[in-house]
Amino acid sequence: MKKTTVFLGSGFAAKYPDGGGNFAVPLQWALALQRLGVEAVWLELMPSSGDPARDAECLRIFQERLQAHRLPCLLLLQHEKSDHQDLDSMTFHGMERRDFLERLPGSTLLNLSYSIRPPLLELFERRVFINIDPTEISFWMSRLELGQSFHTEFWTIGLNIHSPECKLPPPPPNVRWQTFYPLVDTTLLQPAPRPARPRVTTVGQWYWEGWIEIDGTYRDCSKKAQFEPYLGLPAAVPGIEWELAMHMNPGDTEADRLRHLGWHHVFPRDVVSSPDDYFAYLRGSLAEFTPVKVDDQTRTGWISDRAAAYLALGRPVLTESTAAEAYLPPDSGFLWVRDLETATEAAHRLLRDWPALSQAARACAVEYFDSVKTLRRILNG
Repeated sequence: MKKTTVFLGSGFAAKYPDGGGNFAVPLQWALALQRLGVEAVWLELMPSSGDPARDAECLRIFQERLQAHRLPCLLLLQHEKSDHQDLDSMTFHGMERRDFLERLPGSTLLNLSYSIRPPLLELFERRVFINIDPTEISFWMSRLELGQSFHTEFWTIGLNIHSPECKLPPPPPNVRWQTFYPLVDTTLLQPAPRPARPRVTTVGQWYWEGWIEIDGTYRDCSKKAQFEPYLGLPAAVPGIEWELAMHMNPGDTEADRLRHLGWHHVFPRDVVSSPDDYFAYLRGSLAEFTPVKVDDQTRTGWISDRAAAYLALGRPVLTESTAAEAYLPPDSGFLWVRDLETATEAAHRLLRDWPALSQAARACAVEYFDSVKTLRRILNG
């Protein structure tokens, strides 16, 4: 009897070939499926840029990266600019249309961040919504159609989403969130010795256009706004190299302001343009430091996949509480902060206790965030 196929649905990896961190997210899901021995295909939807040469280059890079890991893939290049995903508006790359259609009976779709949408979505029998951004997804799902009418299961990394402490709007009537820990490939990512440079880093976008309403007020969710209370850290703890791999336009005066305050600024495209570069950048760090966009206020229990990767490499994480600590051991490799004073204390502890914190970080990743353990649980429902 033919095995049923698990499709890993993504729509954000191929179109952004310089985003090694973006690519690293579905990559670790795909590798976990491979290690579980299931029949799996990475299903990537890529809207056409309108430039055939750019589309071809994105496709080439995408396929080369998956071939390096022997991962089966199907990239659907969508030629119409629309949320309506119709197979007739797409070209197939990596798999013939006939083969794809033959795999659909009994199939499962793990739909990362609602990347796959109707009517394409409705072709799969089991349709699993994978929510890796609990505040934003829940906020918009309470206001408009965001896949709640088309999926058979709903999973979120908002570990605290069922707690009375959580400030998210109630889910739509047919949505019952099941929670899971963000996953990381603890086989691919192995702990490494303490780096020579005492560099604390993070990766992200400095600006963010969206605003989220919390208790009647709108919060600026950009990293720029969230870092503001912590910009005195280099002066408070000069024994650490504080580095931000943050995307902003070349020539932005924000980069000059950060450097004036003692922060190192690098462009992500220069240091994390591929998944291998991304993991190497994290591995070369002493730890991560980052405030969170909004989940400190909504209390979702969110933990980033990036933080899980730092932990797997034996790198502690200094970050703000989202209520996730209730779901982790006391010694987890996380140092929870809430302001400049507590962040300064955490940084001094990092320098003082790094070996123990590193060991705890790795142990926590293996016990709680291991991709095979987590994905096995999701597949078993």
